[in-house]
Amino acid sequence: MASRTGAAHVVTTTRKYKDQVYRTHLLRRSYREDGKVKNETLGNLSHLPESLIDIIRLSLQGEVFVPLAKAFEITASRPHGHVQAVSLAMQRLDIASLLGTKACPERDAVLAMIAARIVAPNTKLATTRLWHTSTLAEDFGVSQSSEDHLYAAMDWLLERQDRVQKKLASRHLPAGGMVLYDLSSSYFEGSTCPLAKRGYNRDGKGGKLQVNYGLLTDPRGCPVAVSVFEGNTSDSKTFMPAVHKLRDDFGVKQMVMVGDRGMVSQKAIDAMREDDGIGWITALKTGSIRALVEQGHLQMGLFDERNLLEIESPDFPGERLVACRNEALTKLRAFKREDLLAATELRLTKIKERVDAGKLVGADVIGLRVGKIINQFKMSKHFELTITASGLHWARCEDAIKREAALDGLYIIRTSVPKQQMDAPTCVRNYKSLANVERAFRSIKTIDLKVRPIHHRTENRVRAHIFLCMLAYYVEWHMREAWRELMFADTEQQDKATRDPVAPAQRSESANVKAASHALPDGTPAHSFATLMATLATLVRNTCRTPGANDNGTTFELTTTAEPAQKRALALIDSIRP
Repeated sequence: MASRTGAAHVVTTTRKYKDQVYRTHLLRRSYREDGKVKNETLGNLSHLPESLIDIIRLSLQGEVFVPLAKAFEITASRPHGHVQAVSLAMQRLDIASLLGTKACPERDAVLAMIAARIVAPNTKLATTRLWHTSTLAEDFGVSQSSEDHLYAAMDWLLERQDRVQKKLASRHLPAGGMVLYDLSSSYFEGSTCPLAKRGYNRDGKGGKLQVNYGLLTDPRGCPVAVSVFEGNTSDSKTFMPAVHKLRDDFGVKQMVMVGDRGMVSQKAIDAMREDDGIGWITALKTGSIRALVEQGHLQMGLFDERNLLEIESPDFPGERLVACRNEALTKLRAFKREDLLAATELRLTKIKERVDAGKLVGADVIGLRVGKIINQFKMSKHFELTITASGLHWARCEDAIKREAALDGLYIIRTSVPKQQMDAPTCVRNYKSLANVERAFRSIKTIDLKVRPIHHRTENRVRAHIFLCMLAYYVEWHMREAWRELMFADTEQQDKATRDPVAPAQRSESANVKAASHALPDGTPAHSFATLMATLATLVRNTCRTPGANDNGTTFELTTTAEPAQKRALALIDSIRP
């Protein structure tokens, strides 16, 4: 007796013919007849897509399929990839242990503020709002933190600043190594902070109060420490305190300090001479260079066949002077001077027209107008002015212009480092590495972290805010280095040690190709730091639940699958080593 009942199933067979592989999918049903198991083919499914065949196979095995919209719904989607990248970088750099060995709410808040400064820099109040628009607050455990919690965490951080910076110095400043130092400023919103003073404004914000801060970095520009000063503190007064901090607080007994010519005063040099462990590299000011030329210690004809030479002078005993002549800079300064001279004469001509028309009368009144023009372009030394009650005349001082032009493109590096420790080209390269500190200031102030304007009103909060921004840049600096191959940055860093130190810096050919094509060698887009972070932000974390469930129902989370470029960026972050 035959029994035609039985379970249907999909049978797949594979055969190879003439180097070609063929797969056949048959819908079959097994049944028993006269005590024997037999199979019946119900249809050939080979023409269907593989994905549909898989669904049929699972359905015959008892799986139940419903439309996606009925299976679950997404209740929230938050950008996650950029937060993941920053969090991973902070883990690789062990920032948590750097701040303190024991976990506490204050440490969690500081870690979250460091990450927020990179992801979306803003005021502390805005930060507590914005970090809920991504996964940052959830991942850093600060979902319930308020603005007051962040202020308390800043006070906690400031108490630990010296310890944190000492740990960073031990990481990045080996004995006898180079230390870069420079000073910048940021303006205030408000007038109650004791640090807020009027001084040399580097932000172009005339009339604003400001605060100064000095940054110590390693030769690559990786930040190690920051010090905050009143806004009217001169550059030179901040240099030796930085040296003492390295020696006394951080325990760095041997170092080579690098600072620009406005930073390293003669008083500072005399103080460093008294300590055998401190070397220095700086540059001469224009007046000293002119004196060397006039005294015959530097002959300009020597630059006819070379652009770098080492000289000596009794005015600088025990020091090395490395003179450099940059032809490109010579032409640039000559063009700029002529442009400023012409602009000054144009403005003076307009004033003279008013004087001649009788609309501007009186030597004092005319002199005041002329003084504004002369001071604006800093060309007073190149003009001889004659001002009367009803007249204005001027002439160019050609001799003064020629004397200045003779020094165009000329600069002299001044150092105490002996030849056996550092040759002349290396001295020049090391002085030019101050550009790394300037790059750090640009990132901290404007491009990414936006330390300014400063809204805090108390001295300690301002100090904590600037230190927090420095820590954020420390993380970002390592991220930028890890992502160098994905960005427009030059990846051929080792070539800098062999390039002509005097000639203008040149990007490598590979970097020029990236800049021109906006693409990497594999054809994928090249990025800036900001666009790469924005690309990672498209990785989102979705909160899902069963349709119709109440607000207290069970939810689960599903993160977007990373694309190859995103996987590559995250993998590079994972390679960071402190």
